[in-house]
Amino acid sequence: MALRACGLIIFRRCLIPKMDNAAIEFLLLQASDGIHHWTPPKGHVEPGESDLETALREAQEEAGIEAGQLTIIEGFRRELNYVAREKPKTVIYWLAEVKDYDVEVRLSHEHQAFRWLGLREACQLAQFKEMKAVLQEGHQFLCSTVV
Repeated sequence: MALRACGLIIFRRCLIPKMDNAAIEFLLLQASDGIHHWTPPKGHVEPGESDLETALREAQEEAGIEAGQLTIIEGFRRELNYVAREKPKTVIYWLAEVKDYDVEVRLSHEHQAFRWLGLREACQLAQFKEMKAVLQEGHQFLCSTVV
């Protein structure tokens, strides 16, 4: 059976788009272990927890961003299936916007750095093609939806 994890693709909107038109910035966290990969906050589902509860808990544990500081974007949910450490893994992501552009990010010991990035830069840091695809799909969803 596949390991199951859930997370939030956390983003913020710049009030004044930057030179490269990056009005949407995604939060990526750099892992402290392994290959120090960059991903949105995510983690394994605990017994008795729903997938969305897991995603919200992980955002709080890994980035210090609480559920009340986020707005979950309706209509976007993506499931990734891949092999991690020689085991099948399923990760479910939702889009979540921070209510305060200047929200404080507080990393756990699991991560060593964070960055707010436009789509192009986020895709460059996200080493795995599945993660890049989800970021692109999320960006496209946000740009084509009145939220």
